[in-house]
Amino acid sequence: MKTKTRFMTQAAMIAALYVILTLLANSMGLANMAIQVRFSESLTVLPCLTVAAVPGLFTGCLLSNLLIGSMPLDIIFGSIATLLGALGTYYLRRYRFLAPLPPILSNAIIVPWILKTVYRFEGSYFYFMATVGIGQIISCGILGGLLLLGLKPYGNIFRLK
Repeated sequence: MKTKTRFMTQAAMIAALYVILTLLANSMGLANMAIQVRFSESLTVLPCLTVAAVPGLFTGCLLSNLLIGSMPLDIIFGSIATLLGALGTYYLRRYRFLAPLPPILSNAIIVPWILKTVYRFEGSYFYFMATVGIGQIISCGILGGLLLLGLKPYGNIFRLK
């Protein structure tokens, strides 16, 4: 029972952090345009530390997209992009230097389709791949890498037993 409670608590805390960080980025105009730097995406490295981060990130992204007024297809597919990135990070958890790669790739592939199809932004798919990819490199690669490095001494605290 203790493990189940810990799992749900970790997932809920990660979801709440994701929402708060997305709302912060949204207040700065960085959460949902062609160039996106969601601070919350730095959390996508957390599946290296705990499997509870996978549902936490998905739920946090889903709630964030609802709260910032995203279109229904963006809510669905944007959240799926984060889920796929989190799952990829979890499966690469033994290779922490690769942790940011799955969320960078999943968002750089899926989000441009959302921008073109759902929001009908002017520009090519490859242009949006570049802009979203750069934002993801900043969020996941740089900020996420720093987060993972900072949490390294505390890794055992996150483990579910």
